Amino acid sequence: MGASSSVLQKSIHEFTVKDSKGKDVNLNIYKGKVLLVVNVASKCGFTNSNYTQLTELYSKYKDKDFEILAFPCNQFLYQEPGSSQEAEQFACTRFKAEYPIFQKVKVNGTDAAPVYVFLKASKGGFLGSRIKWNFTKFLIDKDGHVIKRYGTSTTPLAIEDDIKKALGQI
Repeated sequence: MGASSSVLQKSIHEFTVKDSKGKDVNLNIYKGKVLLVVNVASKCGFTNSNYTQLTELYSKYKDKDFEILAFPCNQFLYQEPGSSQEAEQFACTRFKAEYPIFQKVKVNGTDAAPVYVFLKASKGGFLGSRIKWNFTKFLIDKDGHVIKRYGTSTTPLAIEDDIKKALGQI
């Protein structure tokens, strides 16, 4: 039976993932926060605009119970070729990312990270649940449930109103 048909978790807070150095991070530490989960890549045509806007959103809302969780992924034309630590260094140095950059993951296929199996099962995308490209975004409410999914071409700033609404600011 495929992993996608056996999603038992009801909240993102039930998952443990690895940080860029391979250390376990239990996502229940984010209970009570609105999350934006993004599969990132350093060599994509969407890299500059997405990382720049993610950093802008994060600096605006990090003190208002908002967190960005970035997962480097090399599944789309090998646009995240380095190690997890290199991906983190790239984001933090070039784009001043202060949010967590986790270990590289697969977002599609039989080896997809369990957290991505959950996200895709919660909110399918255009033409099915498969992630189509880098910088697909999932907005998660304070209880760990997926509110909405956004494709690559939806910029982070374009979803700011949805973030504010999830934070109770609208």
